[in-house]
Amino acid sequence: MFKGSIVAIVTPFKDGIFDEKAYGELIEWHISEGTHGILACGTTGEASTLDFEEHFRVIEVAVKAANKRIPVIAGTGANSTDEAITLTKKAKELGADAALLVTPYYNKPTQEGLYRHYKIIAEMIDLPMILYNVPGRTAVNLLPSTVARLMECKNIIAIKEATGDMKQSSELIRLCGDRIKVLSGDDFTTLTQLALGGCGSISVTANIAPKDSAEMFNAWEKGDIARARELHYKLEPINYAMFIETNPIPVKTSLALMGKIKEEFRLPLCEMSSSNKEKLKSILLSAGIIK
Repeated sequence: MFKGSIVAIVTPFKDGIFDEKAYGELIEWHISEGTHGILACGTTGEASTLDFEEHFRVIEVAVKAANKRIPVIAGTGANSTDEAITLTKKAKELGADAALLVTPYYNKPTQEGLYRHYKIIAEMIDLPMILYNVPGRTAVNLLPSTVARLMECKNIIAIKEATGDMKQSSELIRLCGDRIKVLSGDDFTTLTQLALGGCGSISVTANIAPKDSAEMFNAWEKGDIARARELHYKLEPINYAMFIETNPIPVKTSLALMGKIKEEFRLPLCEMSSSNKEKLKSILLSAGIIK
């Protein structure tokens, strides 16, 4: 179920409020374009600026909009284990197919602390769980040896590996084999991760190029390596553009330029600088994403 191009979908706002209509329309578009799954309330979804009520509503709308046509993963990680348990329990109640749990940020737990954090959540809630390792955001690296220890938890079924470190990905897959699926959390390295034995991506770029992102995985799975490589290089400038400034600023700006959402962010995120916005427009024009 959890493979292919899974979009880390943005959370659109309108006049400071969650724009449910635009969100539902985005999900319909993704399904029609071939996206394999939705991640609601991830980093790209600005989950860290949503209050509990908003967080739950975003998950609820995603589940209803997808209507079991593609899986919905709910971001439920927190830097407090108790809070992560609360969020994950609610995601299960709302009908999410799985939970994505980022490593606790800011408090910088040890590997033993990370192990205990994930183990207790997995033991308390019967829901498929995807670990999320993104040291650039959290200041802590979930090591392959710790992930291997967590294989004892049967409902920990995958990891979103966003280090961009292929040596670490290789060690992870070597240690865990097929027991835990490895999803790329770094669009630049998705194809490389597939070659190592990964099973797809949780993607920022898929927000604006869903068809090509999904087709790259489909081509790889069919053994059409040349086509997968062609799409990798087609997507490479877009991958770059999505990180001209802090994610999700460029991707939300892109979707606004495409006419799909309002260009709104939650502080402390704000609009792009004018110079970077011009760079972004140029790349999107060259890619044929805007006209």
